[in-house]
Amino acid sequence: MTEDLLSRVRAELPPGAIERKMFGGVCFMLEGNMVAGVSPRGLLVRVGKEGHAAALARGSARSLMAGREMQGYVVVDPAALATRQSLRSWLDLALAFVRTLPPKASKARTK
Repeated sequence: MTEDLLSRVRAELPPGAIERKMFGGVCFMLEGNMVAGVSPRGLLVRVGKEGHAAALARGSARSLMAGREMQGYVVVDPAALATRQSLRSWLDLALAFVRTLPPKASKARTK
């Protein structure tokens, strides 16, 4: 399921989205800001602190971390992403938030 979801997310994100391995999966960055990620747990979506409660209220989503909630990020169950429309709606939510953020300069990686 993860490879299928990963392929589908790649196809839906705009050109310029960059992939990075993070959080036990693959995350997608736009202008240096994380938009979404795919892992065995599902689709990680960045919704912002203000959009967190509304994202959870949509159903099929849970907070990123149990116990110590990480505001602004939710994980959507893979079963809830069966259609292109359902996946697109979550990605559109993340893109709408991330496009409000200023671009980040890329950091040089040290070895």
